[in-house]
Amino acid sequence: MNGKTTEIKNPDDMSAEPKRFAFDHSYWSHDGFNERSDGYYEPGNAKYADQQMVFDDLGRGVLDNAWKGYNCSLFAYGQTGSGKSYSMVGYGANKGIVPIFCDEIFKGIEEKRKTAGKDEDYQVSLSMLEIYNEQVRDLLNAKSMTIKGGLKVRQHPSKGFYVENLTASSVNSYKEIDGRINDGTRNRTVAATNMNATSSRAHTIVAITFTQKQPNETGQSMTRTSTVNLVDLAGSERADSTGATGDRLKEGSAINQSLSSLGNVIKALADQSMGKKKVVVPYRDSTLTRLLQNALGGNSKTIMIAALSPADINYEETLSTLRFADRAKAIKTTATINESPTDKLIRELREENARLMEMLKTGGVVMAPAGGSASDGNFYNSVYF
Repeated sequence: MNGKTTEIKNPDDMSAEPKRFAFDHSYWSHDGFNERSDGYYEPGNAKYADQQMVFDDLGRGVLDNAWKGYNCSLFAYGQTGSGKSYSMVGYGANKGIVPIFCDEIFKGIEEKRKTAGKDEDYQVSLSMLEIYNEQVRDLLNAKSMTIKGGLKVRQHPSKGFYVENLTASSVNSYKEIDGRINDGTRNRTVAATNMNATSSRAHTIVAITFTQKQPNETGQSMTRTSTVNLVDLAGSERADSTGATGDRLKEGSAINQSLSSLGNVIKALADQSMGKKKVVVPYRDSTLTRLLQNALGGNSKTIMIAALSPADINYEETLSTLRFADRAKAIKTTATINESPTDKLIRELREENARLMEMLKTGGVVMAPAGGSASDGNFYNSVYF
């Protein structure tokens, strides 16, 4: 990692020029840390990126956009054992983006409530699911694990794909949301392979819905709702490397199939962003891509983490991940603030009124009176440029 550039050399041909990929951030967190007495890995040199640095660069932007009312998505992609779950969830004292985000949002709510009036209200709810062998399971409801075929994925005409009967748990503090996430994490499907002792055998999506009710400038109540999707994808893997057989082999096949569908969706979206015509985005090819439709190509501000393994035996997988992330850079999403139609209309009218008043002050608009000239002083609402 050199600044924002990641370089990779083929271990079988070290004399060849390295392949270089440029990203918004490029972190090294394999070694170069010092372990504190509480178990936290702090930087031992300028090269090492700790969990707090990653959150400040990535998670902080998700948090700020959630407060503004935007939908946000953050997902980690990479081969098994590369550190996706470590980045998203963390381990021990080294908390990942998900728990730090939850802690920070409740700290912000507490600060707001100190000065909030009676008309202000803040609500947070949590849902947590996994996609195992193309079936959706509710991690906050253990009974859903026994439903044949899993929970149903439906499509709403305006909101897109959603999971029917998914548990949405209301939480009022970081302690509550941390407890619920820990409950869901214990229900996750994990298993040991030759490459990872705690390999995720399913994709996990943590969805946090944040609703704000605040009075606007006129004193009327305004509601904004933000949905934050934090996605920990299962790792791509090769059967000969993981030693997978039986159920592990079936799980790995389903994981690779859904990740292949994700790659096809990202390629199609990148082609669209570059101006190619008549591109069909194959969202329906897998359960994962259906549920990530909004995050990938819809109303969302989205961040992707590409987790890499520094081991030379993983050269091909690492190069594949870098190319995947390089394609994802080209995708453009259009995010809008989520507010009620009435609130949106009022806000747009106020903005338009302010714009016209500013143009009046600068002489750019003449307000014409009914049946007369502008000098008559009898104005009405037609605007002439």
